[in-house]
Amino acid sequence: MKYDLIVIGSGPGGYIAAIRAAQLGSKVAIIEKYSTLGGTCLNVGCIPSKALLDSSHHYYDAVNHFEEHGISVEKPSFDFGKMVARKANVVETTTGGIKYLMDKNNIEVYEGLGSFEDATHVKITKNDGTEEVIEGTNIIIATGSKPSSLPFITIDKERVITSTEALKLPEVPKHLLVIGGGVIGLELGSVYKRLGADVTVIEYAPTITPTMDKDVSKELTKVLKKQGMKINASHGVTSVERNGDEVVVKATNKKGEEVTFTGDYCLVSVGRRPYTEGLALEKAGVKVTERGMVEVNDHLQTNVSNIYAIGDVVRGAMLAHKAEEEGVVVAEYLAGQKPHIDYNLIPGIVYTWPEVAAVGKTEDELKEAKVDYKVGKFSMRALGRSRASGDLDGFVKVLADKNTDEVLGVHMVGARVADLIMEAAVAMEYRASAEDLARICHGHPTYSEAIKEAAKAAWDGKPLNA
Repeated sequence: MKYDLIVIGSGPGGYIAAIRAAQLGSKVAIIEKYSTLGGTCLNVGCIPSKALLDSSHHYYDAVNHFEEHGISVEKPSFDFGKMVARKANVVETTTGGIKYLMDKNNIEVYEGLGSFEDATHVKITKNDGTEEVIEGTNIIIATGSKPSSLPFITIDKERVITSTEALKLPEVPKHLLVIGGGVIGLELGSVYKRLGADVTVIEYAPTITPTMDKDVSKELTKVLKKQGMKINASHGVTSVERNGDEVVVKATNKKGEEVTFTGDYCLVSVGRRPYTEGLALEKAGVKVTERGMVEVNDHLQTNVSNIYAIGDVVRGAMLAHKAEEEGVVVAEYLAGQKPHIDYNLIPGIVYTWPEVAAVGKTEDELKEAKVDYKVGKFSMRALGRSRASGDLDGFVKVLADKNTDEVLGVHMVGARVADLIMEAAVAMEYRASAEDLARICHGHPTYSEAIKEAAKAAWDGKPLNA
């Protein structure tokens, strides 16, 4: 069979690329080695983790906040098995939706491991051992990433686990040790903390969420500690040993002292690595970097002109929405259009509670680039909507150019900021000024008013409600 486009991998980048290419008239095939479509995000990442985050959040509110709203219930309890079953149902519905979209757009789906025979032919090794070769004028590599580890850690998938296993544990841990204070570790740590586990985070960097603005990291540390999570920054893990049902983690703190942590589960969440195993890239002549990423140019084209790569296998943040945009860009570029993607405007989000969201530059990045900037900051606590809902933690911070007033970065901690951040992204896409944002009439009472107030603080230093 010959296709205009073959996509290897059906995650958010791959399936979106396939759909967009089909919409633009291409004959498309997609290859997925697993029995369900959707990749890491839909099966063992974004979607199942949010399902558990939402379920655990409801329980946490029932235990800790219903009473203050005048709601009396008998002592709340939870059925962890039902939570996991609900998560599985959400995943099944979502992945089933991708299969529907493939059928709707006449995209041929092949189940099996895709590997290059040469630059235009891909072999599909199916689960029953049979093989089939298909031909593509153009090919997109969208094979995603896998959890990383440290060289001395043995992941047994029982007590020493990755995010994949953390989403399907048979029980709530008594004490969950989390190596890595990034997005994945904090989100999954939050799930189990809400359900009664002790949670200890061990982070090598001086702060959790180390790539985000320092004010954000500081605020998130404060609220997670208030919720009972133990945060140990500036701790370099030196060993992880399992003894029966116990896991012992040893680390060196910033004073050079050895510290020991003991728990019944240890989640290793130290990042992710590009997944290209089994692709036989060498047969197609595709180059990869020393870190295992596929090399691409500004059009996401590899050194082989008809082969492209998107998502976690290429440079940039490993985010589902980044992969989606890249998939659209490649499909449209192949159709002769002139798409663009602004990597500076890809939002970063942490789905703890309160949520964290950011877009654009951090203060440190602006300082490093020697940009004169000004800061406007507004506390969620000052909002009527926050007082009404009881979600008082957090702030919105707007960074703007000191000379032109153009918004350069927006950083948020608070209720529903995962959704609010898009107001900032839209504003920055159109190169809005802080004054522009401040002069837009925002509904009252809403959480979004914090953006207006922070923008006014950046523009003229005079927020109205602070």
